Amino acid sequence: MSKESKRREALIYHAKPKPGKLEVNPSKPYASQRDLSLAYSPGVAEPCLEIEKDLGNVYKYTNKANLVAVISNGTAVLGLGDIGPEASKPVMEGKGLLFKIFAGIDVFDIEVDTKDVDAFVATVKNIAPTFGGINLEDIKAPEAFEIEQRLVEELNIPVMHDDQHGTAIISGAALLNAVELAEKKLSQVKMVISGAGAAAISCGRLYRALGVLPQNMMMTDSKGIIRADRENLTTQKEEFATQVDVHTLEEAMVDADVFIGLSKADIMTSTMLQSMSANPIVFAMANPDPEIDYALAVKTRDDVIMATGRSDFPNQVNNVLGFPFIFRGALDVRATKINEAMKMAAVHALADLAKETVPEQVNIAYGATKLTFGREYIIPKPFDPRLIATIPMAVAKAAMESCVAAAPIKDWDKYQEELHARTGADKKLVRLIMSQAKSNKQRVVFAEGDELDILKAAQLVAEEGIAEPILLGDEGLIRELMVTLEFDIDLTIIDPKKESVKKQRDAYAQTYWQLRQRKGITLYDAQRRMRERNYFASMMVREGDADAMISGYSRSYPNVLKPVLQVIDRQDGVNRVATTNLMITNRGPLFLSDTSINIDPNAKDLAKIAQMTSYTAKLFGIEPKVAMLSYSNFGSSKNEDAQKVSQAVRLVHRYLPEIAVDGPIQADFALNKTMLTNKFPFSKIAGKEVNTLVLPDLNAANISYKLIKELDDALSIGPIMMGLKQAVHILQLGASVDEIVHMTAVASVDAQNKKK
Repeated sequence: MSKESKRREALIYHAKPKPGKLEVNPSKPYASQRDLSLAYSPGVAEPCLEIEKDLGNVYKYTNKANLVAVISNGTAVLGLGDIGPEASKPVMEGKGLLFKIFAGIDVFDIEVDTKDVDAFVATVKNIAPTFGGINLEDIKAPEAFEIEQRLVEELNIPVMHDDQHGTAIISGAALLNAVELAEKKLSQVKMVISGAGAAAISCGRLYRALGVLPQNMMMTDSKGIIRADRENLTTQKEEFATQVDVHTLEEAMVDADVFIGLSKADIMTSTMLQSMSANPIVFAMANPDPEIDYALAVKTRDDVIMATGRSDFPNQVNNVLGFPFIFRGALDVRATKINEAMKMAAVHALADLAKETVPEQVNIAYGATKLTFGREYIIPKPFDPRLIATIPMAVAKAAMESCVAAAPIKDWDKYQEELHARTGADKKLVRLIMSQAKSNKQRVVFAEGDELDILKAAQLVAEEGIAEPILLGDEGLIRELMVTLEFDIDLTIIDPKKESVKKQRDAYAQTYWQLRQRKGITLYDAQRRMRERNYFASMMVREGDADAMISGYSRSYPNVLKPVLQVIDRQDGVNRVATTNLMITNRGPLFLSDTSINIDPNAKDLAKIAQMTSYTAKLFGIEPKVAMLSYSNFGSSKNEDAQKVSQAVRLVHRYLPEIAVDGPIQADFALNKTMLTNKFPFSKIAGKEVNTLVLPDLNAANISYKLIKELDDALSIGPIMMGLKQAVHILQLGASVDEIVHMTAVASVDAQNKKK
């Protein structure tokens, strides 16, 4: 993708379909006149009076308890420098988005038009009553230090400059584990820090608090080693000035145990790395390119323990591991500040979490057989679902123990449940699927490669590294469309009708004829069908020339399904294939089956569909809790349709007891854990959050998933084909580009697992 194309894509993302990345949504009913009279006048007067009596009631009656301000003056934005408050707004909105999706925290971004420290502090203090916390962002040093210090001292809500403390906290956790693996002691390690900005200063301070001795630490800036005999040092740099007779980074690196990079790309050479002590620890955190290339580092020293700021290498030091969860814990106890005890609690919680058994969902997302504590896993992954419960709890406890919690937590089990519930509405599972697909790219053939939306999706798939697209269709037309899209990646394009692929087409025809010759198909028929793209694409997958297939954008589902079923074998024990749709809803992920194929499945079919859907849920790291839906509850109706579901449940209970499944049950009871537990405590899914629904027929399933999609604004991924030996997935007619991309990721993950 050209630089101009990437630029345009970024601009379109931020501009369409509506400008920006955040919006405000009402959290109370507003449909009736009564609702409006409660929301505003006259009803709103009552909470106002209660807050006037006791300011603490503002947390009870308003959104202050879950609202953080992300505030900047735009003086140190990413690597762009001083670009001004308006130009910093996209970054602040992005920070707000991360707060929301990782910790359920609402954000208003505030851009302040002043470089004067006093004016900035005054502005923040004046608006502070609105917020439960303040996240300072992208403010240049040394002003950032004074601004944060003054606001922490003068406000009674948590304040943190993430650029300073975020990297320090995450890398501090990684350092604890790296030193342990290297069999060294913090009090004895010799450390070199490259960089002297806000993050580097904060890192140095935290590492000292962890146990690194000041005399064993050297820091560099653009002028070299920060020495005590240098003139015009800032107060912060003076803290790290050394008396040692060392003047260059190269000299400092000799026998160093730890290198911390917060500077610029390629500043560290292989010679410097070779001069370090045994089991060197290298945190090269410059972005996008680290101080030393990862491949070069591990080639130079096979004993190096390395972390970077990049997601494509092990041990990513990513601030998203910290700030959302630190603020979550601080807000939930109404902390008056984020103090050193709370930051240190986050450090140790992150370090300890890396030593625990990793959930299979995380292994799946990162394409790992089993992530375990070691040189390539010293800090948790950003998609680890345990973060939301682990870090906030540690921070909240530290706030209480250090006496800065205005609303101490009494029931920790209940609090942990509340934390888990906060992550149910985001798109985290989609990110996990994408990450898993990228971990082992598969070849995906698109049978409709000359459709514009298919080509747009293929472009995204290729550029994001989700899969390796193979396009079927008119090559001339595809090339024209690629020029229009500025799609300049070299992909395989095949037109099954062209003479250039006759040898391949004839080989496929011969195989297909052997498969179907006793079903009335002649060799001529087989040769003719191989000129059709859905037959040709299916044969590519069968013969191993592609790993997965996507089709169905421009043709009806049955027309695409027929050639697939004639070419691709079913899995052992499967008589009828089925589909499920993964719905990303406000209550979390929900699988619905069978949404596309079986019109009126019998009891055995329903039992098999439940089994296949359970397997599919596990494929994406979700432990299935299955409800077999009906209009009746647990045999209350003797009607044939209800009894069919009862029989299916009995079959699953008898032959597949490991699956948490029950029914027949009505949808509201299935989805309301409290109702289900109170009314039917004997059920195998009582007390569980149901995440898989098997519906009694195609009418019910298809209507249900489309209603959820439109009414709940839920993201639908599917139909996901179940029961085939190889990965073939058929889109809904006219699927959107995003839906095609999501299904391609699913197809890639499916292919990965079927190869296993």
